[in-house]
Amino acid sequence: MSVETKEHREPCCSKLKLFLASLSFVYFAKAFGGSYMKSSITQIERRFDIPSSLIGVIDGSFEMGNLLVIAFVSYFGAKLHRPRLIGIGCLIMAAGAFLTALPHLFQGRYVYETSLSHIPEENTTESILPCLTNTSHLGIHVQAAEENQAACEKEAGSYMWIYVFLGNMLRGIGETPVMPLGVSYLDDFAREENTAFYLAFIQTVGILGPMFGFMFGSFCAKIYVDIGSVDLESISINHKDSRWVGAWWLGFLVTGFLMLLAGIPFWFLPKSLPKQGKSPNQKKLNKEIVTKSCSDTTEEVKEQDSFLLEDNNEDHGSKPISMNAMAKDFGPSLKRLFTNKVYLLVLLTSLVAINGFIGMITFKPKYMEQVYGQSPSKAIFLIGVMNLPAVAFGVITGGFLMKRFKLSILGAARICIIASLLSFCLLLSQYFLYCDNSQVAGLTMTYQGASEVSYEQESLLSQCNMGCSCSLKHWDPVCASNGMTYASPCLAGCQTSTGIGKEMVFHNCTCMGELTEELSLSPSNRSAILGQCPRKGDCDWMFKLYMAISVMGAFVSACGATPGYIVLLRSISHDLKSLALGMQTLIVRTLGGIPPPIYFGALIDRTCLKWGSKRCGGQGACRLYDSHAFRITFLGLVYVCYGTSYLLWGVLYRQLSKRQKKLALRNQAKETALEANRNNGHATVSIIKNMDDLDRESTI
Repeated sequence: MSVETKEHREPCCSKLKLFLASLSFVYFAKAFGGSYMKSSITQIERRFDIPSSLIGVIDGSFEMGNLLVIAFVSYFGAKLHRPRLIGIGCLIMAAGAFLTALPHLFQGRYVYETSLSHIPEENTTESILPCLTNTSHLGIHVQAAEENQAACEKEAGSYMWIYVFLGNMLRGIGETPVMPLGVSYLDDFAREENTAFYLAFIQTVGILGPMFGFMFGSFCAKIYVDIGSVDLESISINHKDSRWVGAWWLGFLVTGFLMLLAGIPFWFLPKSLPKQGKSPNQKKLNKEIVTKSCSDTTEEVKEQDSFLLEDNNEDHGSKPISMNAMAKDFGPSLKRLFTNKVYLLVLLTSLVAINGFIGMITFKPKYMEQVYGQSPSKAIFLIGVMNLPAVAFGVITGGFLMKRFKLSILGAARICIIASLLSFCLLLSQYFLYCDNSQVAGLTMTYQGASEVSYEQESLLSQCNMGCSCSLKHWDPVCASNGMTYASPCLAGCQTSTGIGKEMVFHNCTCMGELTEELSLSPSNRSAILGQCPRKGDCDWMFKLYMAISVMGAFVSACGATPGYIVLLRSISHDLKSLALGMQTLIVRTLGGIPPPIYFGALIDRTCLKWGSKRCGGQGACRLYDSHAFRITFLGLVYVCYGTSYLLWGVLYRQLSKRQKKLALRNQAKETALEANRNNGHATVSIIKNMDDLDRESTI
């Protein structure tokens, strides 16, 4: 008997491990594509010349596609061939990625606009006159503007952005079966003590996807959109300019090829597998052993296995089920799922936390740009190489703790609460790490050098530039030798210029004269160069401290990810796992994926000091924010979301404790009945009735 019951030795490259590796690569590929989409939002907005509200709709089309099918895929897919459904999803995601990049092949070359009156030819020595004291230049500029307006309206009539919208929606549809079917398939056939480690491994590999996605997005943001078809020496702007458009399409081609490669193994995996650690012919033998030694098995059952009264080891996939029967059972299954109090609390907690996370990760690059003066490409790169690896190590650490100490569900909840409190303390400390506002004449400072924040465009005008006929709409910042940034060469009162393209220098800037005596600048030194001035003081040191605390907070917070997943999986019955994961994704994507960028962005836009102008007129993207107001608004929203989720974790822990006490009473009653069986040879009717009552009471 001891030889027959010896645990079946698993081969090194089992089908379950092949599924684990394949699912991990799919997580990597889909996370790579999603993070690259986030990093390319600004480039897409500039390339198609569309408003930010429309960009929000395009960004949310992924969730829209996911929501269309996730409830049905999660429920019906659990009864069908799960690996092949995941393979079909990979093909759909690849098609969506290729469709997103398709407009680049149909559109012409990108032509950026300039606010200067005219640009000299490369082989001439003519100078640009920023201050248009000669009004003859205005007539030329107005005529050119009218021609550009007609061309712009014709180009704006193109709806090429619809391809991006549909491609992103296809990616959302294809991603639907990956999480609910993949995780439930793995949990069904893996040992219970290995599930946490496997989930941590998948999530860790998946987190590498955003890391490489952000890094590749930063790389593509520095490559000109029409690379290979234009002379880069003729481009007068760089990747730090607000008019620059990077090679946004390149990353979607890479994503498409990755998804095609990731879907191949799933076509060769079976519909079901034997339970890990057991041979296929051992199931009948195990049932006989259980009936002969009930008392022994009761003592060995882990708390995670006995947390539900349903038989989680039942083979639900052995009997063929018709589609009609599955459809009739859909309503009762939903009712069973949403009457589970623990599941509802887990769902609500994750929903509030995801609101804070999505809002934070969407606008964190802009936060680093506006508060600490970092370039967008550098901000994206640092998130990819510092924050995301910390998250990966945190996830794998949480899974290791679960496996190493064999923690119960209450132990998993304790890890989540501790990680949440520590990360929230680190997050609170970020409020005190900030730099001063950029010194921009007329917006954050007066032309005389006094600190004063102004939201009025008329504040850009002063006596020094009143006669220059400057446009207040454009944003072409120049850094003057007095350390002050001006919104344009014209608003700086610059009279002449030398050089061309990126090497252009403006001279005789009259608005610098008001600070000449204070800074001991001679008239010959009143010059300016393209771009904003760097931040002053200890901003670099403050940014390094911010990144250090941000990385530590990401690691600590991620330590609670895998334990939180285990709490979810162990709180629902076997036949509802796929449906529960699918409904969680459905609700979190609906209320946690789409709204946060909208209300975060709407409130952040209220801190804007200088708006840009679109090519066809109207208000464009914000060019400069009040960094202090931006910091308070951004961190305040994050604090509200995360703080609420941490309070809900406390309520959830209390509910788990109540369920645990009821389960203890149930187990005690069963042990009493088994003892009576051994002593008297039969169980009394009263004991059996008492056990049944406790079973009904402990069901949530």
